[in-house]
Amino acid sequence: MFEPVIAPSASLLGLLQRGRGDGQLHALAADRDEAIAALEECVTSDPRSDWQVENRSLYYARVYMDLEAPLGGIERHLSHPDDLLDLDEHRTGLALAVLGHLAGYGRRDALLLLREYAATGGNWAWALDELALRDEDEALLALAPAVLGRFPATEQGEADLRAAIRAAYEPRAWRLWAEHHPRVAAASEQSPFDLWQRQLNRGGVTPGWSVADVLAWADQADQADTGTRPEPDAVERRAAAAARCLAAVARPEDRDTLLAAARDGAEGARRAALRHLVDQDDPALTELIEAAAADADQRVVRAALDVLARMRGPRALARARRWADPATGGADSALGEAAVLLLADIGEPSDAAAVVAGLRRWVLVHGVRGAELGGLVDGVGRLAAAGAAPILRHIYGEAASSDLRGRAAQALAATDRYFACGTAVECLWDCEESTRELAARHVVTTGDARVLERLRRLAADPAEEAEVHAAVRGRLTSRGPAGA
Repeated sequence: MFEPVIAPSASLLGLLQRGRGDGQLHALAADRDEAIAALEECVTSDPRSDWQVENRSLYYARVYMDLEAPLGGIERHLSHPDDLLDLDEHRTGLALAVLGHLAGYGRRDALLLLREYAATGGNWAWALDELALRDEDEALLALAPAVLGRFPATEQGEADLRAAIRAAYEPRAWRLWAEHHPRVAAASEQSPFDLWQRQLNRGGVTPGWSVADVLAWADQADQADTGTRPEPDAVERRAAAAARCLAAVARPEDRDTLLAAARDGAEGARRAALRHLVDQDDPALTELIEAAAADADQRVVRAALDVLARMRGPRALARARRWADPATGGADSALGEAAVLLLADIGEPSDAAAVVAGLRRWVLVHGVRGAELGGLVDGVGRLAAAGAAPILRHIYGEAASSDLRGRAAQALAATDRYFACGTAVECLWDCEESTRELAARHVVTTGDARVLERLRRLAADPAEEAEVHAAVRGRLTSRGPAGA
């Protein structure tokens, strides 16, 4: 996953890149040309590190509407020569999604730009999905010749056509075309059979029906015959499948074999054996995980930390507390960090202080980044650790990921007594619908005229999610602070 360049959180560009509610508010107060330039930078250079879990398109479309901004920047981006060379949908996906929302808001220029791009652009399938949700039948029918012209009347062309129909997010256009184009109708009928055929022809070696066979299979790689080492995630997936097989075939007399594999086996077998023993809550786990976590091979260390996260029950809690305690473990070690994450996930109220300390230590060492940070944020929220509020506010403000910021807001709702009249107000403008819903359920509706106006606008916005509509309308009906 690429790492985008994010501007400082105090700048207008930084706020818009993060999708923060203050970004939309500051854009309205800033110089219009400066605000439009920052907005175009965000839309044409997607600031998200993971576009599959972070939302921006509706947020940016709303800023376009508020600023009455022209679409010249998006048009130049879509018509750039790179569009014919860089076929990664990530390059233009955000811009096309923003155009889709703008078309939904009635922007005719956005609709025309989508039609043109669907006919000529590299990421035409995304544009077609946006149009299928919003455009008229006549306009969609007029696009058919341009789109079908991409697929030559050859065996490969027909296969590509069937694949495109199968991959469509919104099938309306294809169904409409099938009524007027026999070629599309035939491809639509054949497409499901292609999928079934691939499933029937799926190859691969399956393990034998014994512990030794399963452990040996866990060490095999699909690329073994090519002499290349498989990707780490491929080894992990094979080991996970092997662990599921072990649950079915392992007997008490196989324990020594499994312990030996977990202690000294090759990577795949060691991962599988460790995972199986964790699922069985084997009493030897403490020694095995400590040994693996101290191994010189970082692949073995990762295997130990991965399986540690699966531990459950009173014995797991006792181990995690020992590893997370600076006096008995090593809170600043990889094992200590993983133990704190486990406490964040399954710990009890008495573990709140350790999780808060782990959260502070993580931000001090790693900054506001890292996949594990979200688990710590969720943990202090789950444990209602009031001492975490200051560091959560920092994470909320600095997080480049809107998903992480939303989790910080959720934790603040449980830990910060000022959330309802402070952070929740900004969250009403956030790019994530789950964060807007959270804010609508908690925000104080008295004392700030912006709140009621924003709630009314969200309630009337047809592009808003149903969950947000429900929360907003509930608050407008109650007209008081949450819980009053």
